[in-house]
Amino acid sequence: MMMNLHTSSSSIYLFGINLSGYNRLIQFLLTSTAVLIFHVIQGYIQELILQLKSLRLYPNYFTLVYFVCFTLLAYIEQLLFERTIKRRKAPIQTYAVIALFTLGTMGLSNAAVMRLNYPTHMMFKSCKLIPVMIGRKRYNMYDVLACLCMTIGLIFFTLADSQVQPEFDLLGVWLVCCALVADAVIGNVQEKALKEYKPSNSEMILFSYSIGAVYLLVYDSIFGTMQEAFWLWWAYPIKSYVLTMIYAFAGYLGVNCVLNLVRHFGALIAVTVTTFRKTITIILSFIAFTKPFTFQYLWSGAIVAFGIYLNAYGQNQKSIENYTRSIYNRLLMKFRRRSGVYHSPPEQV
Repeated sequence: MMMNLHTSSSSIYLFGINLSGYNRLIQFLLTSTAVLIFHVIQGYIQELILQLKSLRLYPNYFTLVYFVCFTLLAYIEQLLFERTIKRRKAPIQTYAVIALFTLGTMGLSNAAVMRLNYPTHMMFKSCKLIPVMIGRKRYNMYDVLACLCMTIGLIFFTLADSQVQPEFDLLGVWLVCCALVADAVIGNVQEKALKEYKPSNSEMILFSYSIGAVYLLVYDSIFGTMQEAFWLWWAYPIKSYVLTMIYAFAGYLGVNCVLNLVRHFGALIAVTVTTFRKTITIILSFIAFTKPFTFQYLWSGAIVAFGIYLNAYGQNQKSIENYTRSIYNRLLMKFRRRSGVYHSPPEQV
């Protein structure tokens, strides 16, 4: 169902500011605009970090620093805005599962972006519907067409990337596909936890990212090269630690806004907004950073975008048609009144 943008809503806060006094449309616009701003900034910072190729050798360490930053930011937010560390609402087992999928999403995604062109990486991440459909038992014609368009668009976008990018790595494609599967699951898991236990955003982030950091710390200590990564990053403190902290801060604010969208407007609306911001990020990536370009990027990306539109339309077809019809009727009525054509119906005797 499409959200009703004109009905009242439960309390919704954006960075400590109560938006409950505004209608649903204003709440949605403010929250989604914040998502776009902070995640676009985050994407720009990430590309700046990727310019230093030596840092690409240790994607797990990058993810670990990111998770530690998120944990500290969530702890600070609880102290500043909630004045105290409240008792945990959701069970630790739920956060352990969310942490696992969060680590899968972020860890695999960061490993993939170290091996792929950034726009190609973002294009893949825009196609969550493909792994979601694999887990469904029922789907409509629009879902099938959307999945087909996304698949065809991704194939040609990836082929274009392999032709113009000298450092194209097929392993990056497999990693981002695995990240997509985890990403498709985590939205529904988070939505269920938010509705069932009603934890704060800071609690959700604090426990899921701190547990994820422990997972990654254990893995990196046993199988990784944490010491080498630490000293390599220490050799470039501004481009590594400082930029990663800024990247994490922008991402933290963005994740808070996404969780607000999931909590108050549903996972489908949140996915639609985040997919739109990925499109903006891809466009800005070509503008802000010099990289090879071919028109095959353009038309294959348009096929993917059409698939995303079909998915959104198929999920909300009746609501979209009813909403569009109501707007059309209101506009037609206003036009008739102004032109003097409209006549009110006669009173019943």
